[in-house]
Amino acid sequence: MPESLTSHRPLLAILLKTTAIGLFTMLSAIIKATADHVPAGEAVFFRSFFAIPVILVWLAFRGELSQGLRVTTPWGHVWRGVLGTTAMGLTFTGLGLLPLPEVTAIGYGTPIFTVLLAALLLGERIRLIRITAVTIGLLGVLIMLWPRLGSSAGLSDMAAIGALCILLATLARALVQIHIRQLVRTEHTAAIVFYFSATASLLSLLTLPFGWVVPDWKVMLMLVGAGLVGGLAQILVTASYRFAPASMLAPFDYSSMLFAIVIGYVWFAELPTAIMLAGAALVVSANALVVWRERRLGLDRTKARAATDPKS
Repeated sequence: MPESLTSHRPLLAILLKTTAIGLFTMLSAIIKATADHVPAGEAVFFRSFFAIPVILVWLAFRGELSQGLRVTTPWGHVWRGVLGTTAMGLTFTGLGLLPLPEVTAIGYGTPIFTVLLAALLLGERIRLIRITAVTIGLLGVLIMLWPRLGSSAGLSDMAAIGALCILLATLARALVQIHIRQLVRTEHTAAIVFYFSATASLLSLLTLPFGWVVPDWKVMLMLVGAGLVGGLAQILVTASYRFAPASMLAPFDYSSMLFAIVIGYVWFAELPTAIMLAGAALVVSANALVVWRERRLGLDRTKARAATDPKS
C-alpha cells in the first residue's frame, strides 16, 4: 500500500492507536505472567522472533517488502537494535518484579528523558516551556520511584531492583527515540521496524547460556502469543500515523494506564497506589505540555514515532 494513500481519518487513527496500546499492555501482562518460568532474555527472543512473520506479511501486503529489507546505514540498525533490545530486556526484568500499573507509569518518563537527551546529545534548544515540562516530569518520576529507591528502601529489595530496571529501560527508550530521529533521515520506516525485530532476536540469543529453559506448552503458547501480539500492535500503531498526525494521537498513549489498571487487577490482583498515581499525573501533565509545544512549533515526528515500539 503506497504512502500516497495516507489520508486524514481521525476516528480510524484513534481506534488503531488505542487498540495497539491495549495490545502492548496485554503483551506486558503476558511477559509478567511468564516471568517466573523463563528468564528475560528468553522472553525477548520470543517477543522479537515471532513478530517477524507478522511484520513480513504486513510489508508484503503493503507492497513494501523490498523497502523493508533494504538498508542504507547497517550500523544504524545495529545500534537501534542494541538500544531497543537493552530496553526490552530491562523492561521484561522489571515486569517480573513490579506491579503492571507501576511499570506502565514509570515508562511515561520516556518523552521527558527524550527532550533532555535531545538537548544534551543533539544540541536541540530547550526553552522555558520545555524546561518546565522536564522539571515537572522528573519530579513525577522521582515521586513514583521514591517508595522503591528512597532512604528506607534498599537495593537488595527485589522491588527496588525492578524499579531501577524500569528507570534504566526508560532512559534506553529515550536514547532509541533520539537515534531513530537520525535513522529516519536515510532509512524507510518499514526497514526500521523489521530489522529491529531481527536484530533483537539475534542479540537475545547471547543470553542462551544464562539460564534458558524449555517451558511447558502453556508457557510456550503464551510466549509465542507475545511475539504475535507485539508484531500486530506494531503494525496497528504504525498504521495509525497514516490517518492522523502524531501530535493528535500522542495523548492516547496514556490509555495504557487504564488498560494496565484493569488487566493488573483482573489478572494479578494489583492496584495502583496513591503515590504512584500522583507521580504519574505529573508525568502525564509534563508530556502533554511537550506535545502542546511541539504542535505549536509544527514539529512532525510521525516517522520516528511510527518506527518506535512504545514498549520496546
